[in-house]
Amino acid sequence: MAQSVKIILEDDLEGGPAEETVQFGLDGRQYEIDLSTANAEKLREALRPYAAAGRRAQSKPTRTTGPRSSSGGNPETAKIRAWAKKNGHEVSDRGRIHQSIKDAYYAAQ
Repeated sequence: MAQSVKIILEDDLEGGPAEETVQFGLDGRQYEIDLSTANAEKLREALRPYAAAGRRAQSKPTRTTGPRSSSGGNPETAKIRAWAKKNGHEVSDRGRIHQSIKDAYYAAQ
C-alpha cells in the first residue's frame, strides 16, 4: 500500500493557507516565515525602501576546519542553561541546547 504525506503551510500571521516561505534577516539573525501571497507582498513592500537604501552584506564564510572539540564548553552555553532552568524550560546539563530555547534566551536579553 502506498502512503502519501502532505505538508500544508499555514500563514504564520493569519492562520490561513500559506503559499510561500519568506526568508529575511534583521540584526544579524535570519528568520523565515510562512505567508500567503498577499502577506508576503505586504512584507516585501514594507521592507523595500530599507532594502533600496541599504547595501547587501557579505555572507559569512563557511567553516573550512574540522568540528570543534566537545571539551571545554562555551561560557555562553552555561548562561543559557541557567536562564532556561530559571525560566521553566527543560534543558539537560550536557549536550546541545534546542534552538527554541536559545531564541527565547536571546529575545529576553
